[in-house]
Amino acid sequence: MTVTTTRSAASGHPEPAGVDNRVVVGGAALTWRSLPTPTLPDPVAVLAHSAVHALTAARQHAVHGTELLLSTASRVDAAMRTELLEAGFTVGVLDDDGLRLSAPARPRAADPGRLWLLTSGSTGRPKRVGHTLDTLTTVRAEQPDRTWLCPYAPGTYAWWQVVTLSLTQPGQHLVVVEPDELDDWPTVAAAHGVDAASGTPTFWRRTLYRDAAALARVPLRQITLGGEPVDQAILDQLREVFPTARISWIYASSEVGASIVVHDGRAGFPVDWLDRETPGRPTLSVRDDELVVTSPYHGAGLTGPIRTGDRVQVLDDRVLITGRLDSDEINVGGSKVSAGVVRGVLTGHPAVAWARVTGRRAPVLGRMVVAEVVLTPADTSVPDEGALVRWCADQLPEHAVPRRIRILTEIPVKETLKSDV
Repeated sequence: MTVTTTRSAASGHPEPAGVDNRVVVGGAALTWRSLPTPTLPDPVAVLAHSAVHALTAARQHAVHGTELLLSTASRVDAAMRTELLEAGFTVGVLDDDGLRLSAPARPRAADPGRLWLLTSGSTGRPKRVGHTLDTLTTVRAEQPDRTWLCPYAPGTYAWWQVVTLSLTQPGQHLVVVEPDELDDWPTVAAAHGVDAASGTPTFWRRTLYRDAAALARVPLRQITLGGEPVDQAILDQLREVFPTARISWIYASSEVGASIVVHDGRAGFPVDWLDRETPGRPTLSVRDDELVVTSPYHGAGLTGPIRTGDRVQVLDDRVLITGRLDSDEINVGGSKVSAGVVRGVLTGHPAVAWARVTGRRAPVLGRMVVAEVVLTPADTSVPDEGALVRWCADQLPEHAVPRRIRILTEIPVKETLKSDV
């Protein structure tokens, strides 16, 4: 990893090694060096109005080490703001008019260099996890020059992964898209020479669904997926559009950092990676169908084996991550059904672009399996609910076959670029 720094003549503070990388945001082509560094209190929780404001806060932290929690305002409700003020943070809204501050209820000394992330909230309310730029910077080898698309919400773990890559590695340029640009991001990416992009499976499915031809015009050499279960169907669909690109999927979280990286084009990871101890690398284990990770990139205060809450299935020579433990298992009349397995069968249908599988209360059985799907618009033989049920019945035990399948017209996506799977 390139970690050398330069010093700003104006401030005397160290500059990150990627300070001269190009940053395209809000339609303007800038560099990290030309971004302003706002004066921030310490510690501070910055609620950024837009992507450019988030980037200025990230650059400020990289230069000054201000203790920082960075988020969009929409991810921090009134209760969370109160929690932050009680925890000693000054809460500031950063927009074109400057920084509007709310003083902490209990002021405290700052922890220099500390970065705080809010988890995605998949197990309830988001919680704070402490990191540093070093623990967030997990791409440490020299990289070929690339221009990366960053579609993530500011302050999320995935956002920091792309941002720290550009901050710490010369030649890693950045094109940031705002939420209102997501529907047309391939046009923005093609215009600015994006050749590497990271997104959730939902992000990629939604783009393929809306305009696969526009996506194919982006000269991608590196495609990365993460943040949700990655199944074979989406890997194969991307390979069809980009036959020469390197396609990688990454397992990472705020708690354990980036723990799994797979480049072989197959869903899951090799079973012989389990319980393999290598200095400086995470150790992966399975306990009671749950992925357990021991990682050098874990959040502050977390040590040893960490239960991730993600359900895994060992199938032949692969370990597949199927979903969250608290939502993946559906009990149908005493028989256990994995929602992820059923989802994988549905998305394996050539006419299905996306699927969500859940359990619903039912008489006698207690729960029954139901699903929502979005069909591929290019498919000429549109299946009905009965055809999809029969497709599942040919591949699943009777109790796992969805009893209801609702067809939606659009792939739903949250601010985190995930759907509820």
